[in-house]
Amino acid sequence: MNTLESEDKKTAEAFASSWNNLPGGSVYTVDQFEDWFAPITKADVAGKTVLELGCGNGSLLCHIPAWQPAYIEGVDLGDSVLSCEKNMAQTGFKNFKITQFDLTKFAGSGYDLVYCIGVLHHLKKPIDGFESVLRNTKPGGRFHCWVYAKEGNTVVIYIVDPIRKIASKLPWWFTKYLIATPIVVPYFIYAKIISTSKMFKKFPLYEYSCWIAKRGFLFFRHVAFDQLVTPQTVYISKQTIQEWLDKYPEIDKSSAYIIFRNGNSWKFGGKKK
Repeated sequence: MNTLESEDKKTAEAFASSWNNLPGGSVYTVDQFEDWFAPITKADVAGKTVLELGCGNGSLLCHIPAWQPAYIEGVDLGDSVLSCEKNMAQTGFKNFKITQFDLTKFAGSGYDLVYCIGVLHHLKKPIDGFESVLRNTKPGGRFHCWVYAKEGNTVVIYIVDPIRKIASKLPWWFTKYLIATPIVVPYFIYAKIISTSKMFKKFPLYEYSCWIAKRGFLFFRHVAFDQLVTPQTVYISKQTIQEWLDKYPEIDKSSAYIIFRNGNSWKFGGKKK
């Protein structure tokens, strides 16, 4: 196993410790799922084949059956595929497959929609993950990604990320209960307060706080633990994403989009020629 594979394996194992210690089902609401996917809608999925690269416990994947696809496949390097299998089985959807494999090397038969949400920024080489997204999208198909932005994340980069570099080396239960839990308390209070009025819109993480404030404390802790447990995180700029979209001739440039989400992340995608 080379250095890149080793680092990505450590990351996958860290996330598996997070995902496999959650209650069954999705941690995301339908509204959150639809928000992450927009501009992709049910019309883009109905009757189509769908692939998620980096499926975790299936928290996004298990919402897909409601959009009536023909086939669903999820790929993840970590043991979180065990939870994903169970969560997908609970949906009642039959035509699915969960594969434990390195998403950067995965090569399927081609899918109508390939998405990778919240994963590329945790890879040693994010571009390898994006190339896999493109490789697995069939001609005429769509791809969709979401990543942490370099823009709008100053507080996270300079406060949370240094803590992550230490916390990620500790046992998962220590990080979750003795680091993530107390750390997220002040942010939970902060988000609940500033989300009440637009008078706070100049405050750090205002848009993101308005989004997450709709959820309870356990979701806040889940997000904090998710950020602290991973051995590696990169924050990706709009310029980098634009360079990716410009680089590959198989992308239909007229279909490409980059959307700033919640003031601290990027959604981007398009169609393959």
